Amino acid sequence: MPNQNSEETYILAIESSCDDTAAAVLKNRKVLSNLVARQAIHEQYGGVVPELASRAHQQNIVPVIEMALKKADIEKNQINAVAYTQGPGLMGSLLVGGAFAKSFSQALGIPLLPVHHMQAHILAHFIEEETQKTPEFPFIALTISGGHTQIVQVNDFFDMVVLGETTDDAVGECFDKTAKILGLPYPGGPLIDQFAKQGNPKKFTFTIPKIAGLYFSFSGLKTQIMYFVQKEVQKNPNFIEENKKDICASVQHTIIQVLMEKLHMAVNQTGINRIAIGGGVSANSGIRNTLMQAEKDFGWQTFIPKFEYTTDNAAMIGIVGYYQYLQGNHAKVNGISKSRMPL
Repeated sequence: MPNQNSEETYILAIESSCDDTAAAVLKNRKVLSNLVARQAIHEQYGGVVPELASRAHQQNIVPVIEMALKKADIEKNQINAVAYTQGPGLMGSLLVGGAFAKSFSQALGIPLLPVHHMQAHILAHFIEEETQKTPEFPFIALTISGGHTQIVQVNDFFDMVVLGETTDDAVGECFDKTAKILGLPYPGGPLIDQFAKQGNPKKFTFTIPKIAGLYFSFSGLKTQIMYFVQKEVQKNPNFIEENKKDICASVQHTIIQVLMEKLHMAVNQTGINRIAIGGGVSANSGIRNTLMQAEKDFGWQTFIPKFEYTTDNAAMIGIVGYYQYLQGNHAKVNGISKSRMPL
């Protein structure tokens, strides 16, 4: 088995929690390769179909890992450990990645490192990148994606406390539902962002959900947007096309207001003004710009990951695996993948 105390630690990482098959190779904290095979088949269904996703993972996983090793320019026997997403996610998708990781681990006699997907979004900030700042502990993490919305107090690499999360729908789901209402193709979140840049964020007003503490709720906002558009279309059949940019800008502005309100509460509650965002929705330019402005307006320190580390990717799994490896936190091959997995 490779020397765990070696100055050079190579981690093979696998991410397969949803519809992207991803593999990466890390040398310590530095990413040598980070590849993703995306599944275009879901676009025609307007969302991810779990059975189709797991089948595509089976087709993609071997070539993606081969390409990741080739791009990293290392051989299999140089790998010190293999990290994989244990959960949360789609069970069929998780099982494909987990099965390969376990087989790879047993074949080479190297440690197996199961990783929590949401923890990986947070620790993606610790990937060694020239263009990326690394936060000091403790810090507040806002993890926002299609399936999750959480505010987490991060005291150390493996000491995280969820301060609040969504009680129903995630913020990414609200973006995608709005896109669907407007007739935009899946995935709609990035398109909302594009149109919002050209629209008036104050044109239409939506009520901000009133949820106690640091918890979120987006189901009511989704319904509010749907009824608003339906009502206006009845009066003017061309309403969406004539106002698409302003609708997108107004919806995005409302969502950003919700997120910022909760972040202010978190800062006041904890006394921590270091804010790091993660998850697919953190790629949204409106959210990024608002957080960068918060540094000037409120004196916060804000940490925004490189775009390729926001959406689901294997490099973020690898960085968690690296720190687990250093701590000797390994797993047995009979570890269970979990569709639901508390942080």
